[in-house]
Amino acid sequence: MNRIYLDNGATSFPKAPGVVENITKYLVDIGGNVNRGAYDASYEAENIVFETRELLCKLFNFHRAENVVFTRSITESLNVILKGYLKKGDHIIISSMEHNAVMRPLRSLEKLGITCSIAKCNTLGELDPNCLPSLVKPNTKAVVMTHSSNVCGTILPLEEVGRFCKDNKLILIVDSAQTAGFLDIDMNKMNIDILCFTGHKSLLGPQGIGGFLIREHLVEKVSPLIEGGTGSLSEYEVQPEYMPDKFESGTLNIPGIYGLNASLKYILNEGIKNIKAKELELTQVFLKEVSKIPQLDIIGLKTIENRTAVVSLNFAHQDNGEIAHLLSKDYGISTRCGLHCAPSAHKTLGTFPDGTVRFSFSSFNTSEEVHYTVNAIRAIINTFIY
Repeated sequence: MNRIYLDNGATSFPKAPGVVENITKYLVDIGGNVNRGAYDASYEAENIVFETRELLCKLFNFHRAENVVFTRSITESLNVILKGYLKKGDHIIISSMEHNAVMRPLRSLEKLGITCSIAKCNTLGELDPNCLPSLVKPNTKAVVMTHSSNVCGTILPLEEVGRFCKDNKLILIVDSAQTAGFLDIDMNKMNIDILCFTGHKSLLGPQGIGGFLIREHLVEKVSPLIEGGTGSLSEYEVQPEYMPDKFESGTLNIPGIYGLNASLKYILNEGIKNIKAKELELTQVFLKEVSKIPQLDIIGLKTIENRTAVVSLNFAHQDNGEIAHLLSKDYGISTRCGLHCAPSAHKTLGTFPDGTVRFSFSSFNTSEEVHYTVNAIRAIINTFIY
């Protein structure tokens, strides 16, 4: 049985060409740590780490490589920013489509006296920026928002939100987990102050590497979540204040950075525009075909306008978990079923608590795989009917 991987919203597979080779090169030929050794292998690793910061700057139109910070994941990045920036009495605005990477830290922070208001999206996952002014309070410090839904793929209007933040002297913190590598993200054009990213989804790199890009004027306003050895200022027992050491205690995931380095070069060479076009072409075929099946509902937008290559289906008369299981067991198709770590989004979309079956496409998928998947869905539904 062929394996068809349609769970790229969880993590991309396969990874970009060159990722495995670059990781192997580091592990086999380099091996040295960074900021700790005065020898050639350590210097080579340091060069790759810095080059990767520069590649991220190029991808996101940011101009301060030392303010690119590496973490284990975007979840860690969001925790660093939210817990390091917000103080008792502060208020922020979020959308109702947020992932638990935002919601859980905020629920924890609420116990410390931090409050948030939720900008309600409609049942398609769309946000009207005109709802934001009524949510601003005298103590509002920031807007924290996902760039697109990990459940239904709807893209939120971050450029408009960024203008609103600039006009109202609020900082904009963006969760780009589902869009970095798929959409063109321009931090200057979109007035993004802090961009959190993960390497293992549409950036096509390995798991275990993420980070954030932060404007210089905010560096002193964010406290580090973790402190310790950085390989710098070792004579002092206090955390360095300069970047990126302030936020990079402990040994970096250098193999992960080597992998991300290769995937970023692949994306920049291929062009995000071309990657996006391929993924949306596959998404369009899938949406067109599943819309002909009356026993299921497409959750969110029904066309490829204003969306990513993430599609959620609800099988109203069957158990979604059983559908996902049969797709895997009988047809070799990998999807993700459930609430996708985003209960707020599912409540907004009307799919809580049952969740959905999520299909998320990659530019490495083919139209043949899409048609095979649709036929598999039809076959499974027919077994329930007959």
